[in-house]
Amino acid sequence: MPVFAEKMPKIDLHCHLDGSLDLEVTHKLLAERGEDYDFQEFRKLMQVDPDCQNLAEYLKRFDLPNHCLQDVEGIKTSAYHFAKNAALENVKYIEARFAPVQSMKQGLKPIEIIEAVEAGLAQARGEFDIETGMIICMMRGMDDEFNYSIAKAGREMLGAGVVACDIAGDEESYPMSQQMELFRSVKALDMPFTIHVGETGNAQNVRDAIDVGAVRLGHGIAMARNEELMKYCASRHVGVEICPTSNLQTKAYRHIKDCPICLFMEHGIPVSLNTDNRTVSNTNLSTEFDKVSVSFRLTDEQIHKIYTDSVEMSFASDDVKHRLLSKWR
Repeated sequence: MPVFAEKMPKIDLHCHLDGSLDLEVTHKLLAERGEDYDFQEFRKLMQVDPDCQNLAEYLKRFDLPNHCLQDVEGIKTSAYHFAKNAALENVKYIEARFAPVQSMKQGLKPIEIIEAVEAGLAQARGEFDIETGMIICMMRGMDDEFNYSIAKAGREMLGAGVVACDIAGDEESYPMSQQMELFRSVKALDMPFTIHVGETGNAQNVRDAIDVGAVRLGHGIAMARNEELMKYCASRHVGVEICPTSNLQTKAYRHIKDCPICLFMEHGIPVSLNTDNRTVSNTNLSTEFDKVSVSFRLTDEQIHKIYTDSVEMSFASDDVKHRLLSKWR
């Protein structure tokens, strides 16, 4: 399976730019900023241990990457290698999601950050067999006015690299009930969106996300214990972005057998298999397919279904979707 997974075309719909930076490139960018690290020590600061204990420990690995995402060249270079590395493992389409607020510490404006990411992705598209999109993340804990301004900045480039928006962050402290008005405003912008939701045990957050208009759910694990909610999700054709390795590392579930990918498929819910944070989790999409395929003994038909579901639930244009579907042999 590992060789097959590496060679087959793949789609990654849930992948954070700042959690997926190339180690060697980032090490060099930081050195240019005067931040010199022994490489092995640097690796430990960028990647979680296999025995990561909780989400708080996991999130500490995002501190350092954002140091090199504060200027246009650093962002462009990082985005280029992000897409390049995905292409080298035969990912044919990747949606890079990022929160502009994380790159505003030295004066960059949201639109400048988005343009810099797109410049890097465009360079990779020109050199490799990969298509890309950008998902602009708002952040829980920020006020609605600021988050809406981020969504509006993304809306300016919708169709010019940007494909959707999202909200990420602590859903326990900031449940969906606090963001319903924000997403109604985003929906009025005619801006499609996915939502990080159900990564913890709160099923009501999942229901609220579907009701407010999310066409995809990031993680959605809480739904696995709610039969009625799974049926509701399927009836609304809302897709779920599954991220097994990161969920294991953050202790969203304890064993790979607890991953609900097959359960969701059995209920008619479209699913995609994703990396979440390639560098932080020390994974890639071939590894994710290998892990899930072995654990659940996926058939060729199920693997193909995940691919086609991923294409259909992507935010790509119809033309891009058609090209992606034709790549499966």
